[in-house]
Amino acid sequence: MAERQLIGVVGGGQMGSGIAQLAAVAGFHVLLYDSNADVLVRANSSISSSIRRLVSKGQLSQSASDDAMKNLKFAQNLEDFRDADVIIEAIVESEVVKKTLFLELDKIAKVSAILASNTSSISITRLASTTSRPSQVIGMHFMNPPPIMKLIEIIRGADTSDAVYATVKSLAERLGKTVICSQDYPGFIVNRILMPMINEAFYTLYTGVATKEDIDTGMKLGTNHPMGPLELADFIGLDVCLSIMNVLHEGLGDSKYSPCPLLVQYVDAGRLGRKKGIGVYSYQKEPAKLKPSSSL
Repeated sequence: MAERQLIGVVGGGQMGSGIAQLAAVAGFHVLLYDSNADVLVRANSSISSSIRRLVSKGQLSQSASDDAMKNLKFAQNLEDFRDADVIIEAIVESEVVKKTLFLELDKIAKVSAILASNTSSISITRLASTTSRPSQVIGMHFMNPPPIMKLIEIIRGADTSDAVYATVKSLAERLGKTVICSQDYPGFIVNRILMPMINEAFYTLYTGVATKEDIDTGMKLGTNHPMGPLELADFIGLDVCLSIMNVLHEGLGDSKYSPCPLLVQYVDAGRLGRKKGIGVYSYQKEPAKLKPSSSL
């Protein structure tokens, strides 16, 4: 990976900004793109504060922190990726939207550039089919949040070359991650196992087997999970969970992957989890109670 020094990241949300931070701290020049200027401002602030926390905890030197921030640049024009060696997309989990982006990136990126997707479930082979370089398209599924989680799931499309796989594996290891490799089947490894568990937790709630609190406590204390499945679903985003269950259901054709009606209802109601302040649980702060006046 020594010859690949410029990493492009598309999407300034939590995943994209986390990936950009990782690459900048690892010594790469990083270009973070988002079409929304406000998103980039928030990403810059989030990355800065995250790096400052690493310094305060003694996990990063001040000079390394300064270098990381110098490595990071922001862009609102995809044309700025023309010199990137690897471009990682971290946008909405929609095959149509991702294909449109890959078609555009294929026209802009230099011939040798690798196009990677942070998708958690969508076929890399199908994304690659929109480009003129299917051998240089690969899945690079970071776990959330990228600076903390130790795993990267690499997914090879039908045409991904051995050289591209080796390059991306080396990049992932330079980012300090443990790598697992999945073939290009719906859900890959992690979500193929995780999402049906989350879906089953919703069915357990839906059919009145137990309360949400008891379901989550049961899995935390009974199986040593750090977070209960319903709490985790809120953290991931219920819309993302539903999207992945739909991919599993459509791609594998088995009724066991059918999304729970309660999960569907919550998404229809806009109860998407932490990012919306309400999902299975409510994250909205209680209104401040008025203190009695001292004059009364």
